[in-house]
Amino acid sequence: MKKTPKTDHRLWMPSSGIAGIGNAGKGLGRRRVLQGSAALAGAALAAPFASRGLLASNGDINIGVVVPLSGANAQFGINSRNGIQLVADEINEAGGIEALGGARINLIIADSTSTPSTAANVAQRMISQDNVTAILGAFASSLTLAISQVTERRGIPLLTMSFSDEITGRGFQNVFQVVSKASDIGRAQFDYTVALAEAAGESLDRVAIMYEDTAYGTSQAGGLRAAAEEAGIEIVMDEAYPLGITDVNPLIRNLRNSEAQVVFPVSYLNDSLLIVRTMRQQGLDTPAVGGAAGYVIPDFRDGLGELSDGVLSISPANYDGAPEYTERFRERFGYFMVHEALEHAALMGVLKSALEIAGTTDSDALRDALRNNTFNEGWASVMSGGEIDFDETGLNVNAIPVMVQWQGGELVTVYPEEAATASALWRGEPI
Repeated sequence: MKKTPKTDHRLWMPSSGIAGIGNAGKGLGRRRVLQGSAALAGAALAAPFASRGLLASNGDINIGVVVPLSGANAQFGINSRNGIQLVADEINEAGGIEALGGARINLIIADSTSTPSTAANVAQRMISQDNVTAILGAFASSLTLAISQVTERRGIPLLTMSFSDEITGRGFQNVFQVVSKASDIGRAQFDYTVALAEAAGESLDRVAIMYEDTAYGTSQAGGLRAAAEEAGIEIVMDEAYPLGITDVNPLIRNLRNSEAQVVFPVSYLNDSLLIVRTMRQQGLDTPAVGGAAGYVIPDFRDGLGELSDGVLSISPANYDGAPEYTERFRERFGYFMVHEALEHAALMGVLKSALEIAGTTDSDALRDALRNNTFNEGWASVMSGGEIDFDETGLNVNAIPVMVQWQGGELVTVYPEEAATASALWRGEPI
């Protein structure tokens, strides 16, 4: 069965005290901060199932959004919120959910911080107090895994762009992962790099892997490792490091001593800036191929300036694949539509379509609509692969990672060829 309605929605957001919101919060409606205590995490698992299938008292459809809006990952959360806000506003401006009499989308946004227990707490409060129909979030895989324990027990669909293999690897029925899982992204990160090196006339024999020790980093490193072993290429450095590392000099020293031809760092923003800056300041010009996250947002370029030029990264999707949609984001927020914003926008599009198909906010009907339909219209079409189709585990089987590269201040897609919008540079030279 294939049915493809469009996407749109409106937003609720936390109020004061959220770092980094600034002008990005303009145009929001009601504002609300949802906070929880550690005790609520246990309550989330012990609480009875919520009664589903009702609109909010004002006739709106409450949709929960849990993303980090403070702390080290705040910018990723802000980007995600902006993507959701854009699509939510478009949906409401176009008349809401037609199958539900024009009901408007009301986004209830909460700051997960970077703490899994907080993420679980606010998700529980959304379900218990706000009668949310579904939840989007939470960017970081460790946060999403915590939320999914709550949503699975309460029977609420959770739509996510987090990478970890565990998200759709535990047999849960209410989780939907729009991107490729991390091990597949790691494999593509490796395989695409080998292909680009070969196109540039270089045969890779020795590679290095460094990754932060969260669910995202370890899963993606596993994919890199497996791909290297299959290709018969030696991994001469394979090191985990703690998230938020402050001194990467030992890592860079080990990288230099390894004589690796390429390094695959898998890290969030602050770590990615520190790793690449230290490499370049120490005159180490080993090609760096990032693992998305910190390597594919404007803050990476802002933090490194010209040192970012030529840095490659894998990404689940890129804005230059669907400029007719993503330029609307740039016009509104002043920067290109980073992948987490794009993927969350696509998820809002899918959710709108599923609501039109289901004709109800009942969670079981909504879950069935998400699982049994292919979504390829409107914002759902901006994902790599052109359409979204969730398998029995909740994984989008049509997702295709792309290789991107910083060139002249823009992040352009350079591989695979059918998705490329620019030629790749290898060691500063066009391929």
